[in-house]
Amino acid sequence: MKHFHLTTTRMIVFGFLPVILAGTVLLMLPICSVSGNSTSFSDALFTSTASVSITGLMLLDTSAHWNFFGQFIILILIQCGGLGIITMTTYAMVLAGRKVSLKDRLLLQDSFNLNTMSGLVEFLLNIMKGTFIVEGIGTVCYMFAFVPEYGIKGIWFSVFMAVSAFCNAGIDVLGSQSLVPYAGNPWINVVTMLLVIVGGIGFIVWWDIIGAIKKVYNKEIYRGRIFKSLSLHSKVVLVSSTILIAGGAFLIFIIEYNNPETIGNFNVPKKIMASLFQSVTSRSSGFFTIPQKGLRDASAMISMVLMFVGGSSVGTAGGVKTTTVAVLFITAMCVVKGSEEISAFKRRIPIGTIRKALSVVLFSFIALLVVICLLSVVNGGDFMDVSYEAAAAITTSGLSRGYTDNLNQAGRIIVMICMYLGRVGPISMAIAFSEGGRKKPMIVYAEEDVTVG
Repeated sequence: MKHFHLTTTRMIVFGFLPVILAGTVLLMLPICSVSGNSTSFSDALFTSTASVSITGLMLLDTSAHWNFFGQFIILILIQCGGLGIITMTTYAMVLAGRKVSLKDRLLLQDSFNLNTMSGLVEFLLNIMKGTFIVEGIGTVCYMFAFVPEYGIKGIWFSVFMAVSAFCNAGIDVLGSQSLVPYAGNPWINVVTMLLVIVGGIGFIVWWDIIGAIKKVYNKEIYRGRIFKSLSLHSKVVLVSSTILIAGGAFLIFIIEYNNPETIGNFNVPKKIMASLFQSVTSRSSGFFTIPQKGLRDASAMISMVLMFVGGSSVGTAGGVKTTTVAVLFITAMCVVKGSEEISAFKRRIPIGTIRKALSVVLFSFIALLVVICLLSVVNGGDFMDVSYEAAAAITTSGLSRGYTDNLNQAGRIIVMICMYLGRVGPISMAIAFSEGGRKKPMIVYAEEDVTVG
């Protein structure tokens, strides 16, 4: 079993590589570019890595460099990266009528980072069904805005935006300014934010909420008890996500209120909308309605914190996950209160979960610091720009202050590795830690205290 679990982890970690390489080869073909010329291996590899890692950092303008075929390949890579290679391959097996073996179920369980194999195949099918429904609704919503503006091309723009927003990729085909021209468009802003949030809160929360609504419909519970009927995981996700989005928007609104380079020239409703969008997109999506280079340092730091936290587990967003940070915050509060147990919403949190959360945050933070140092050494540049780029890459947020365009070859390699590790890192680390937690110690050492704090 030890050997098998290590094998599964390797399969999850390295499962994205063949897809990235295949995407690179396809994107190098002359039929993928607008000019009809071959794209260099370096540019194609960077684009493929960013797409599969659902990171919006792009060297080439997606709308100007790639034609429909190239954009279609990028969209497929985004979908594979957002849902995960294991999810996509297992779904293909189910569609082909192949029986899902125990080994396949264990692999799927580890890729979702779940604690049980019960109902895994049904869970997978629900994820795929829910994904296509949400992306379809998003496409229709975008069409109301893009079709009148772009004509028949607006349909493709709508499809691409819906998939990219749901997968929290932040890659668009609208131009180099992303959604800046639509900063005052409430419809585009709201649709994009909803898709990002729905994809980012995680599939477990979806089904939990749907199950609670069904109970209300069947009169099993009252409407006022929907939140109480949710699992602890869903409660923590919803509360922490709300606090992060609202808190981030409020702080950005205050800091940037008079900044002419961002929202200073907007009216108050537009300032609020732009601040809210910046808070939502910083969590992982990569779209932007205000120039990131124009952000004041305080706002940039807030955005980096939101990037680091990211979305929620078993979703399409990156980062160390809201539940991970929430568990550490709850632990700290319980310690301050002198509580014997770590609990939230009248439920005790297992010590193994706390260890996993601490390990993921610690190693992710160390990785971020290492990347900042490496980029500063090999590529140089303004420290805030370097830090912002490193945070965006390692958390797959994809926001940039223009630093991506100035990357040298060594800088590109570092950012590509970061994007890849950001996509698989927290998940693979969590699995590795949980496997270590299953080992029974052969030797029990004597306890001795260490003074901390």
